[in-house]
Amino acid sequence: MIFLRSLIFILLQSALTPFFSIVSLLTFPFHPLTRYRVISQWARIVMFLVEAICGVKYRVLGMENIPDRPCVVLSNHQSAWETIAFQVILPPQVWVLKKELLKIPFFGWGLAMTSPIAIDREEGRAALKQLIDQGKDRLEMGFFVIVFPEGTRIPPGQIAPFRIGGAWLATHSGSLALPIAHNAGSLWGRNAFIKRPGTITVSIGAPIETKGMKPNELNAKVEEWVRAEMAKMGKP
Repeated sequence: MIFLRSLIFILLQSALTPFFSIVSLLTFPFHPLTRYRVISQWARIVMFLVEAICGVKYRVLGMENIPDRPCVVLSNHQSAWETIAFQVILPPQVWVLKKELLKIPFFGWGLAMTSPIAIDREEGRAALKQLIDQGKDRLEMGFFVIVFPEGTRIPPGQIAPFRIGGAWLATHSGSLALPIAHNAGSLWGRNAFIKRPGTITVSIGAPIETKGMKPNELNAKVEEWVRAEMAKMGKP
């Protein structure tokens, strides 16, 4: 039954994505925030489908911690679920992502219309400068900037050190840093076809004032909080 439900969900998601990709391209003349509000309806529909069909639900702790101004979000990364769910949970946002994702037919085309910060990690300091310059620009536009410091999706039970980029952006822009932890990977694994029923927990920490902080200090503080919160919540 789980296999059949997962298959139905994948088929519906696959049918939905090309349509929204075309819609996304048609939003090009609009302001980036307007484009985002239109395109993010895809995420809302997908979240509805995965709950209705596969039984993947979620609960959010700490909604009151979301600031009323743009900030840098630093979250662990386990699956594709959080990249979709954050569009429903958080205000308008852009993501720091691998530029190769923009080359994916349909999905990448729509993604490009959401004003992402697409970087090549192999470019080192040039990528970091791009992150700072474009990150400041997106924050000034009114977007939250989503950064996954682990750099890639890490399966539950495994850890990877947090990279410095997100903390660097937060401290150099003087923005608040918002730590988030979740356990989505146990139900929607990395590249997993099967979506298991259950309730994912998303925990939003208190925003951190970054003025006067060094990037490595902020990075260590966020990583410590996220690790502790993940250990506390366990599996769904």
